[in-house]
Amino acid sequence: MAILVNPTAICNILTLRYNPEIKPLLPIKTWKDFQPDNAVISIEHIENTISGLLKQKIESNKIKKISIALSGGMDSTLILAILRKLFPDIEIEAITIKFAKSTDESSVAAKIAENFEANHHIVYLENYLEELPKAISIVNMPFWDLHWYHVAKKSQSLSKYLASGDGGDELFGGYTFRYEKFLSLTTQNSTPQEKVKAYLQCHERDRVPDQEELFDTKAKFTWDAIYNVLLPYFDNSLSSLEQVFLADYNGKLLYNFNPVNTRILNHFQIESINPLLSDNIISFATHISDIQKYDQNKNLGKLPLRELLKKYNAISFVPDQKLGFNVDTKNLWESYGKSICTKYLLDSSIVNDGWINKKWITNYINRDDLDIRYINKFLGLLAFEIWYRLFVTRDMNENEKLQV
Repeated sequence: MAILVNPTAICNILTLRYNPEIKPLLPIKTWKDFQPDNAVISIEHIENTISGLLKQKIESNKIKKISIALSGGMDSTLILAILRKLFPDIEIEAITIKFAKSTDESSVAAKIAENFEANHHIVYLENYLEELPKAISIVNMPFWDLHWYHVAKKSQSLSKYLASGDGGDELFGGYTFRYEKFLSLTTQNSTPQEKVKAYLQCHERDRVPDQEELFDTKAKFTWDAIYNVLLPYFDNSLSSLEQVFLADYNGKLLYNFNPVNTRILNHFQIESINPLLSDNIISFATHISDIQKYDQNKNLGKLPLRELLKKYNAISFVPDQKLGFNVDTKNLWESYGKSICTKYLLDSSIVNDGWINKKWITNYINRDDLDIRYINKFLGLLAFEIWYRLFVTRDMNENEKLQV
């Protein structure tokens, strides 16, 4: 039986890249949960909490071999460092994704893996979109950026336990490129509505300037509905940056990254070991003040985790700014994306059934030097179309490969 399509959910996913109407797996936090206690941050407390969680999980399950998603960034490097210190003899399988024609983090990850005596596996993805139908069939949500599918698929052959540093950016202030921009767009006298609009500008790759023209009548898109999702995070007495932290936590982390990753891991029967998203770390980190997480002068974030990495002599491995698993969507568009989107979107079910405006698609899809925001939006529409064919019209097989 075909499922019903929720207009609000589709508008949110194609505008915010998450749907706040689903039931989250992590606790929802209010602005009161982000009030700083102004105590001196104890690096040892963070380390001991992470160590305690890792020890409990590994010793209770008698784990001899464990995988870890190693992006080459700060969070996964820290988890690997602590893991190796606690368990000198455990076999660690580090997994790194290498995207074609994108920033290559695999060489950095390889050095980190070698330093902490982990076996290193590089998953090379030439066509990142190829297995999108299978990934979407697993998560049952129309998202296209599903790199975790490839991490879990590889991990399945190595260990049924997968560790990661997920949550570090949202809890400890890792999105420095957004903080700097948000502060430049707002003042102490900015209204909550003005802050919401500034926050959206800091996520401009998630939507296009003519977003309202993208949708057809069934979607019932309005900007006011989008603003109302974000308004509670900016209508309170927190500092501007703490409001951003609150919005980030209650955004893609709660309603995209965490539920998506969990569904993928469950499909592959892999158990997640994710100490940064434990109740203890979440409760502690959300009360850390913005100045203890983020240095505005140097534009450096995750200050407590940075100090911990220094303790493990690993700070030299990681870059100052966030990278993570990151595909270059412009190159992806030129090599595979444009052809695949043309094939599936020009005569698409989401257009024929009145959800997406065909004129918007035909107006942009063949343009040269398409802006990155429009590329990302086409990939979002592709995911919507694939999801729609899998779950609504049911005329697509999950094992179909998206190829040029």
